[in-house]
Amino acid sequence: MGRAFEYRKASKLKRWGNMARVFTRVGKQIAIAVKAGGPDPENNPHLRSVIANAKRENMPKDNIERAIKNALGKDQKDYKEMNYEGYGPFGVAVFVETATDNTTRTVANVRSIFNKYGGSLGTSGSLDFIFSHKAMFTIARKEGVDLDDLILELIDYGVDEEYEDEGDEVILYGDPKSFSQIQKYLEENGYEIKGSEFTRIPNDEKELTDEQRETIEKMVERLEEDEDVQNVYTNLKPVAEEE
Repeated sequence: MGRAFEYRKASKLKRWGNMARVFTRVGKQIAIAVKAGGPDPENNPHLRSVIANAKRENMPKDNIERAIKNALGKDQKDYKEMNYEGYGPFGVAVFVETATDNTTRTVANVRSIFNKYGGSLGTSGSLDFIFSHKAMFTIARKEGVDLDDLILELIDYGVDEEYEDEGDEVILYGDPKSFSQIQKYLEENGYEIKGSEFTRIPNDEKELTDEQRETIEKMVERLEEDEDVQNVYTNLKPVAEEE
């Protein structure tokens, strides 16, 4: 599996099991994308990307179209994307991405969870040295295309040399500022984009005992249960897979 997926796998699989919560999260992403670039996916690359992710998470077409329509309504809430950074128990770095219409409520909820588990919120940017912010694209493998040649071509568009070969799929990482031009290249060259998002990959990993790990996972799960939270990242070292 890709690196970003591994760091969030245990908690996100539980969350993805709750479709209502997933659809609420994606609905906010659609609202933000529509407000920024309009309701037409053909003219709004960000919205195209969000819709592709929605389909990947099995969100029905009717739900997607309803979310776009609702985003144009006068009563649509004005969501802001806010990040919260801090440390959980045992010195584990925790980065929380949210989309909220009430920052006072959101920061209070996030701080409460940090405090409950013996952690503390830090200032914005305090974890910049721990996490690398990346654009991440999951594409269908194209027959007859050499991956190394593809990467060499894409480097000029902001893609990193390192990639994840998943057999039928390939996961690419790149500069977040180059998201649109990477997306444009892939679309114009006939690559099927199965998913695209921004992610955060830890540069330094924290290894814990099983008991300590359980505490962190409970904290992450509690954060992800909050309706304003979009993603949670930690620098907890993944459990090694058995051979």
